[in-house]
Amino acid sequence: MSEADKTYGLLTETSSIAETRNPARQRHLPAQAALDWLKAGWRDMLVQPGLSVVYGSAVFAITALLLWVLVASGPDYILFPAIAGYMIVAPVLAIGLYEKSRALENGEHPTLSTMLLVRPRAGAQVFFTGLLLCLLMLLWMRAAVLLYALFFGVRPFPGLDGIIGVLFTTPMGWAMLIVGTLVGGLFAAFAFAVSVFSIPMLLDRRTDALTAMGTSMAMVWNNLTPMIAWGAIVLALFVASAVTGFLGFIVIFPLLGHATWHAYRAMR
Repeated sequence: MSEADKTYGLLTETSSIAETRNPARQRHLPAQAALDWLKAGWRDMLVQPGLSVVYGSAVFAITALLLWVLVASGPDYILFPAIAGYMIVAPVLAIGLYEKSRALENGEHPTLSTMLLVRPRAGAQVFFTGLLLCLLMLLWMRAAVLLYALFFGVRPFPGLDGIIGVLFTTPMGWAMLIVGTLVGGLFAAFAFAVSVFSIPMLLDRRTDALTAMGTSMAMVWNNLTPMIAWGAIVLALFVASAVTGFLGFIVIFPLLGHATWHAYRAMR
């Protein structure tokens, strides 16, 4: 046997062992796993529920403040892209919820101070990841504005009341909806893949931001079935929160945060 054949055999054996030890690479998790994560998140929320509710209330207050600033300051044309882009940076805001679930998992006693003053093992890499996600959100918002300009030119934005009629009663509006959905879907898929597990990973491990984001994408890619189901659950609950004026965030945001930690642990 040549040296090349021996090297190839060794690499194959090593890869096989790695896949056996790393469930994230086996693509064996069923879609049902997404519901299991949600149930586990609900169980965490019921332990010292006041902590999760206070945290969710704080996120709701931040969200309401940002929406008020957008509406009051005038650029209402970026309101819808901003709401959609908010999901990109949401994992950063949920780090305190990951900390509570981590503490419960380790038999520790979580407190509000430990949730608000989290000390991730990766240190400042969390802030770098948050910065990258914010830049991605800004890129999406700019892309949404450019899409509007491509379809409707440089004419003034018709306002929140008028845009609904323009989008759903004109051929150009329908065309923009279709293209915008496709482009937004690409942004959403990429953002979801790089962010869903990167923040929990930085809380749990000593690693850098780019490695965490790349590993998160690999975890999602190698477990597409449960992650598509999980993404659908997150989107449905986010829309439900938006319908309630984001009041639903008080409960839904902590639920999703705790559940995401369990999703990360299942992939780890």
